[in-house]
Amino acid sequence: MTGSERNKLIDELLDASISEADFLRLEAEMRVNSEARQGYYSRLKLHCALKIEAQRIGEETISLPISFWKKHTQWMGIAAAIALFVLVGISGWGLGKFGVANQSNDVEPSAAGYAILADQSEAVWLDDLSLERGDLLPQGSIKLGSGIAQLEFFSGVTAILEGEAEFEIHSPMDMTLLKGKLRALVPVAARGFKVSTATGDVIDLGTEFALDVNSQGAEMHVLQGEIEWHPIDHEKLLLKDEESIRWTKAGESSQVSNSSGIFPSIDEFEQGFLDQKRERQQGWNLQSERLADDSRVLAYYSIKENAERSRLLKDEGRLKLDGAIVSARGVADRWGQSNSALNFSPAGSRVRVSIPGEHHSLTFYCWARIDSLDRLYNSLFLTDGHELNEPHWQIKNDGRLFFSVKRREDLNAKKLDDKHIAYSPPFWDPSLSGKWFQIATVYDVDSQTTTHYVNGKAISRDQISDEYIVDTVRIGAASIGNWNEPTRQEPHFALRNLNGAIDEFTIFTEALSAPEIADLFNKGKP
Repeated sequence: MTGSERNKLIDELLDASISEADFLRLEAEMRVNSEARQGYYSRLKLHCALKIEAQRIGEETISLPISFWKKHTQWMGIAAAIALFVLVGISGWGLGKFGVANQSNDVEPSAAGYAILADQSEAVWLDDLSLERGDLLPQGSIKLGSGIAQLEFFSGVTAILEGEAEFEIHSPMDMTLLKGKLRALVPVAARGFKVSTATGDVIDLGTEFALDVNSQGAEMHVLQGEIEWHPIDHEKLLLKDEESIRWTKAGESSQVSNSSGIFPSIDEFEQGFLDQKRERQQGWNLQSERLADDSRVLAYYSIKENAERSRLLKDEGRLKLDGAIVSARGVADRWGQSNSALNFSPAGSRVRVSIPGEHHSLTFYCWARIDSLDRLYNSLFLTDGHELNEPHWQIKNDGRLFFSVKRREDLNAKKLDDKHIAYSPPFWDPSLSGKWFQIATVYDVDSQTTTHYVNGKAISRDQISDEYIVDTVRIGAASIGNWNEPTRQEPHFALRNLNGAIDEFTIFTEALSAPEIADLFNKGKP
């Protein structure tokens, strides 16, 4: 980043006009570049001085004689304190719309969408669209190249779509289907649900209907209940139980036999999905056994149904570094299997572990379900006290992954930070609450990088300078899902327990490659 570009971003920050992407770029630059921090300090002083002088002389031309700085020494002290807030690396230093003052509990989180992808089977989404189970359907045209998708509208409508299909969702009660097969189950609360096609509109009067839209026109099948068919430039028609009609783009209609069997039912789809998921889970169980035997595995907590049977968390790896479960309780894992993941939401929840030895590069890997990020720091894996050469892995309340290895204790000699913090861009927001994610962070000493991964894809790669690289990492006493313990002298403790669940947790004594992380995700996703 050039000096002029950096100054432009600093000015936008002080004017509260900076974009979120530019804010994150500037924050990363200031954490590693002392010149950038000094530049911020200088422009902050100028910004404060100009504001004071503008208030003093109104609309007159501003001039800043040397005496001005002496006159406003106290105000400059405040400015210096704000700059110091940046220098020590405390997150949330940004002013304006990214400032602490705007981190208000009164700001209600929001999301956009009218329906959720409930399930999918061999679905191929086109136009670079990537959708996972539980995702909100985006606005605009959506193309399903092949496979089957189950949609759940906020109105209560459940729809099964079979590709090749093209559609758009306009509201919880209104969608357009340009191509493809659709079967919709409409509850009483959603009567009036409308599906528009190129030849007309279907309005459901309850309870279940199907559509087959192609280049020639559309077929409508009433499976149960009634629908209204509103063809373009023609009178509406009422279709009842087991009635079917074909309508061409030329406006010609004909009766057709009711062929509901060509449309996958919700029960059939869900059974097929369960069978597919069961097959994938069996495949992952075999992969899990291979993982336990991997010589690079330092600790492997598969959890697997022992969360309630025992308060010891079994390490499936070779070293057998079993952990002690505190307060955390068993919940369904990402496969839906009971008591095969741990919920860390109750305050004090954690798994206490002790990991011996000295290590070079490390990879931390887990599946996590985040219900909310209501703590400033949300723990994945933290060592007690964060001593020299020890790692910390957590999630900030703005959805960024955070990883560091402590480099030094004495901060006065060179006025350096005690560690380098590698942040990812935000990957989580409240609309993703309750979804399972694969999360991994690779600390690679040889390349001096920290790389964060989410669902098999690298979302950031952070370069570590010689001043901050730690080539011998120690772990020792640590907690999964929380941080530190209260003491006899001080019973109070910071709330850092993860508000969510963890399903599988692994530490490798090597820097896994990007293909290896992607392979773990592809084989481990339900």
